[in-house]
Amino acid sequence: MSILARIGDHKRKSLRQKLADLNWFIVFIIICVAGIGFAMLYSVAGGSIDPWAKNQFIRFLIGLAMMIVVAIIDIRVWMFLAYPLYAVALGMLVVVDVMGEMGMGAQRWIDLGFMNLQPSEFMKIALVMALARYFHCLSDEETVQIKSLIKPIILIILPVVLVLRQPDLGTTLLIIMGGVAILFAAGVRMWIFVLSFLAMIPALIGAWQFLQPYQKLRVLTFLDPEKDPLGAGYHIIQSKIALGSGGVYGKGFIQGTQSQLNFLPEKHTDFIFTVIAEELGLIGGLSLLGLYLILLAYAMIVSVSVKSQFGRLLILGMAFTFFLYLFINIAMVMGLVPVVGVPLPLVSYGGSAMLTLMVGFGLILSTAIHKETSIPRGGAFA
Repeated sequence: MSILARIGDHKRKSLRQKLADLNWFIVFIIICVAGIGFAMLYSVAGGSIDPWAKNQFIRFLIGLAMMIVVAIIDIRVWMFLAYPLYAVALGMLVVVDVMGEMGMGAQRWIDLGFMNLQPSEFMKIALVMALARYFHCLSDEETVQIKSLIKPIILIILPVVLVLRQPDLGTTLLIIMGGVAILFAAGVRMWIFVLSFLAMIPALIGAWQFLQPYQKLRVLTFLDPEKDPLGAGYHIIQSKIALGSGGVYGKGFIQGTQSQLNFLPEKHTDFIFTVIAEELGLIGGLSLLGLYLILLAYAMIVSVSVKSQFGRLLILGMAFTFFLYLFINIAMVMGLVPVVGVPLPLVSYGGSAMLTLMVGFGLILSTAIHKETSIPRGGAFA
């Protein structure tokens, strides 16, 4: 019996019940985080809703509707769709490789007319869903067997190869780390990770020669940004100046000199956290981090109470992906990791990342609404 057929075998909640069970406090927190993003995009445009704040607001409304729809759909439906959605995301990556739109020296987008779609963003969610379904269908004994790792490794490698061809090293790392997180959460034994890491060290050293010139420059700039302060090191130096100049209370809304005088590069995307730190100060930055922490804590709490293995792995994968966005972006603008072009969740300007994160939160909320749903493992669900 298929998953969809099994849904009919269980008592389903009504739409009204699902909307009542939806955690509206978490929805409010998400709106607050996005609201900070709208305000900062308004600021970096010199006090104008064009060109960024208005478009971001429209995208957020679309994403909010998508999130609520995703949340009220039975989690067993999402399990049924896990493999098809992975196949669609992989197909879009192939389309990008063949006829994708060029931008900033990379071929990463599909032109939809009203926006450029970046399929690699959606692959982050599709991969988590596919791996969660795969390990749900295995018994605990099968999970720890080496042969059981062949299929999930293939699921990870296929998008990694296609994204590397774009090239997009930052997204590649996020896909790899997201996939590895699911393997760890599923119960794959620790010694396998240790041996894999040791085996990768020579490969990582040899990979240097295959990096694009701009990627090598990013790594060298990370190690010594002062070596070329007006060239490759300019971005991170200006970012650090903006971070430190805000102090405790900040210079004031639309009063940041680094951003308003255009010293700060990519101020509406990758480096928007530095605008927050400069204009709203330490208090503003910590307040945003506090909102992020609430979202992560909620996901962790739900993951403990959910009954199904698929739901547990799904929510942990989505939460970890969200954490990676957050950690890498903030560490990047502080000069703690190389600049890899990872946006600040729900705050940085961008359509694909915004919609991906909203769908991800929708899946977390769906897991919470259906946390009492028990999904049999193995058999027809494989």
